[in-house]
Parts: sequence; structure tokens; C-alpha cells
Amino acid sequence: MTAPALQLQDVACTFIDRHNPAARYTAVAGVSLTVGAGEFVSVVGPTGCGKSTLLNVGAGLLQPSTGSVTVFGQPLDGINRRAGYMFQAESLMPWRTALQNVMAGLEFRGTPPAEARALAGDWLRRVGLGAFGDRYPHQMSGGMRKRASLAQTLVLDPDIILMDEPFSALDIQTRQLMENELLDLWQSKKKAVLFITHDLDEAIAMSDRVVVLSAGPASHPIGDFTVDLPRPRDVAEVRTTPGFIALHQAIWAVLRDEVLKGYQQQLQVKAGA
Repeated sequence: MTAPALQLQDVACTFIDRHNPAARYTAVAGVSLTVGAGEFVSVVGPTGCGKSTLLNVGAGLLQPSTGSVTVFGQPLDGINRRAGYMFQAESLMPWRTALQNVMAGLEFRGTPPAEARALAGDWLRRVGLGAFGDRYPHQMSGGMRKRASLAQTLVLDPDIILMDEPFSALDIQTRQLMENELLDLWQSKKKAVLFITHDLDEAIAMSDRVVVLSAGPASHPIGDFTVDLPRPRDVAEVRTTPGFIALHQAIWAVLRDEVLKGYQQQLQVKAGA
């Protein structure tokens, strides 16, 4: 049996409480999550439930307080070098052009300059920016910057792609274009993807599975839904199908109360601030 690309087993992460340094806050607890090779898995949950924390654990940027992480069957020790990470925040260096930004990871790996330039140019063409390699980030629209960031992640040919709400800041039209673009690229390579989003529609439209997290503290999975909608998919068109609507209703029935709990917790924090 093939080992999962990424496996979190009984993971918990506890931090010092920012409001009371003497206290501790458990963000996630008892989390077991697997992403198979070539599988697209999305994680949804209330704001502040620890979705990004789990992604950082999978990336090796955060060591869990308890539990284990394995990558293709091997214990993760330090940075996950088989993963590429696409952040929610801007990741492009403002003093570098689009081409130079996409080249950066290859340069850090020691790829010869000519080879790095050729690979970066190829990936810019794949994401529709072949004619914009000389543009600096401030000269590009939000959608163009996200395309460049996507190329920056994929040019390294990672076996696992970790994505933290990468399209949340985009307008709906640009967002759907980027979602379809990502699916096309994923379909051609079939890498393992762990995708964090607060948008249930986005999660269902793109994924093979959707994992639902409870509200925190000690957030944990409370649902794991298989998305058996046919591929390839158009993220706008698939949302009108009966299968999508039925799955949305089923997941929302589990998620709704947790979202309300998370909202009440935020109100309490604001009231006590």
C-alpha cells in the first residue's frame, strides 16, 4: 500500500495565551489528517480554528506539541522539502521582476542561471504571464501577482502543494479564473494538494475531499466528505449541479453551528479587549 503524501497523526499545538502569558491556549488537538499522492484535499472551518496552524505543521514551519507528521511514510524532521507553500499574503519580492521572483527558489537550490531562467519563463507562460516577465509586482494587478506566486510555487516541482487561502483577496471573477487555472495545472501533474479556505463553495468545487474543522480552542476534524463530482470541472458551472448542491447542504449542516460558535468567540474576545 502506498504511503500518503502527507499524514498528520493525533496532532496538537499549544501556545502561550497572548492575553495571559501564564496561561496556555490549545489551537488544535487530536487532529489526524491524510492527503494521498495526487489527491486534492481542502480544509474548511470557522475563522481562527487553526486551519493555517495545520498547514504550517505540514510545511515543517511549526513543530506540533504532540503527535506525528510523516511525508510519504517518512517522519518529518524540520522543513518539508517535498512541499511548496503558497501563502495568503503577498510573497513576491518587490525589487525583483516576475521572472526573477519565479527564478528565486531555483537560484536558492543552486540551479544554473540559464536553466533557472528557462524554467521560470516556461512557468510564466503556463500561468499566462509569458509577456510580463519584466514587470515588477507594483506594475501587476492582484490576479497577475497571484499567477506569478503560483508559478513561483510550482516551478520547484514539489510533490506536495500547500495553499493557505491563496485567492481570498481577489474579486470573484479573477478568483474563479485562478481556481480553474490551478485545477488545470493540477490535473496535468496530479500533485498532492492541501488547500485551506474559508469558502465552502471553493472547497467543494476544487477538491476530492473536504475536511471540516470544529471551532476552537482544541479544534479537530468533525467531518470528512468525499467529493464525487466528475472531473475536469469548471468551478462556476459545477456549482449549479444537483450533486454540488446536495454536498453543500450536507457539509453546511455540519459546519454551520461551528461557524456560529466561532463568531460568538470573536465577539467575546472583542468585548474583553
